[in-house]
Amino acid sequence: MATTKYWKVWLTPNLLTKDVDNDYIAEVSTSKQTLRNEDIAQRIVDEGSEIKYDTLLSIINQHDRIIREAVCDGYSVLTGVGQYSPRVTGNWIGKSANFDPSVNKLTLDMTLSKDMRDALATVGVEVLGVKEGGGASIGLVTNTLDGNTDGYITPGDDILIEGAKIKVAGDEELCGVYFVLRDAAEETIHKVERRLTQNNPSRIIARVPATLEPGSYTLRIVTQYTNSGSTLLKEPRTIEYELPLVVS
Repeated sequence: MATTKYWKVWLTPNLLTKDVDNDYIAEVSTSKQTLRNEDIAQRIVDEGSEIKYDTLLSIINQHDRIIREAVCDGYSVLTGVGQYSPRVTGNWIGKSANFDPSVNKLTLDMTLSKDMRDALATVGVEVLGVKEGGGASIGLVTNTLDGNTDGYITPGDDILIEGAKIKVAGDEELCGVYFVLRDAAEETIHKVERRLTQNNPSRIIARVPATLEPGSYTLRIVTQYTNSGSTLLKEPRTIEYELPLVVS
């Protein structure tokens, strides 16, 4: 199929090949805004739909609600975008083990539909270069409770953050590890107040604040760290994880 759209990607060091200096992975740029149901309804109107915006938005929200109810009832749901399949994560010890919410989590697997796979076949990739920030980046976050890297985190437990030049250092009050909940244009910021269990240039172990409510968070590190011994950046550098971290 002909390429009609493009994803812009940044290159960042591949943390899984620690012995290779010139190995990178691609991160899709998230500079574009997140589209919500309101935006989807407006796009349908802009395409010439005779259905009013408020009616469209109501139908789209109802569509989402029915999918949520169906998967909560145990159904697998197939749409034009993908198939949503219920899954329970975590280990079960013994044949008579019961569900333990501190270990087991309810989640969904998503498999792309044929229409979505065909659509992706029309997308090209534009490499923007190596990500800015002096090589500082967050490459991987692991939930230490279950060892998963799927983005789900547990309030009150630790996460392992791996990256490059991520050590929290500096006298500025802003320096630290944050979880940022975005709601439209507003941000609710939660700073990690507990001492970091590990705080190295490539690895940080931080305690997820127990007060985090369910939602999708951005992991943010603010630091003045450099590789130049005791020399610090004059202004703190902000590093954000490209993938959302989810409290369910």
